[in-house]
Amino acid sequence: MRSTRGRRARPDASVLVRTYPATFPDDREMPAEAHEWDQLTYAAKGFMALRSADTRWLVPPHRAIWVPAGIEHQETMYGPVSVRSLFLAPAITTHLPHELRTLEVSPLLRELILHTCRIGSLDQRVRVQAHLIEVVVDQLTTVSEVPLQLPWPRDARAQRVADLLQQRPGDARSTHALARLAGASVRTLERAFSRETGMSFGEWRRRCRLLQAMRLLVRGASVTDVALESGYASTSAFVGAFKTLFGVTPGQYALGVRVRI
Repeated sequence: MRSTRGRRARPDASVLVRTYPATFPDDREMPAEAHEWDQLTYAAKGFMALRSADTRWLVPPHRAIWVPAGIEHQETMYGPVSVRSLFLAPAITTHLPHELRTLEVSPLLRELILHTCRIGSLDQRVRVQAHLIEVVVDQLTTVSEVPLQLPWPRDARAQRVADLLQQRPGDARSTHALARLAGASVRTLERAFSRETGMSFGEWRRRCRLLQAMRLLVRGASVTDVALESGYASTSAFVGAFKTLFGVTPGQYALGVRVRI
């Protein structure tokens, strides 16, 4: 069962970091919730996703997501997956971001997260743990953000298209066909995506495909199979688009995941 010790418990004021390590052998969708403490969840192995009111976030292995206190969100675990979560008291995170972010995790931060989870909680009255709290927070001020979020439209017609393409990113239907399916004109659909996501429909669709492609690569699919599954007519086009967004080729990304695991 899912522990609530880091989120709803009201610990002694001296305990400033709580933990929640968990492993899910199968896919699992969690109920929507908002925490009283800031949350950092690291995907130690496998793939997870998070949904907020206006954005979808993907968290592949060796990345983390930062969820400030008070933001309602829903997590989906794509098993098998192991996650390590830290919950930080608001008193020590006042200078950290107040928005959701997906983060690169340096080797040092990774070891800090794993070590803290082995301890269970950090109490500032314990000198060694007080120093560890300072190092964790210091590391969080220097991490880099990675483009693993997908803004979600609010328009009901655009949402129908977004839901379809997230479930079937390789769908080859034209924008005209998708607009007709949603009950909107092409112009209306494109305006909704541009206005509400900050991306053109074409840009949004491409990012949707590439983010879903990451999940397939993590599960061991070949680059060619992922390219076809993601709606690309050729492997080379897929490789080029993937590298443009993420800075590495799909093969390099998949190799990096296997090496770090």
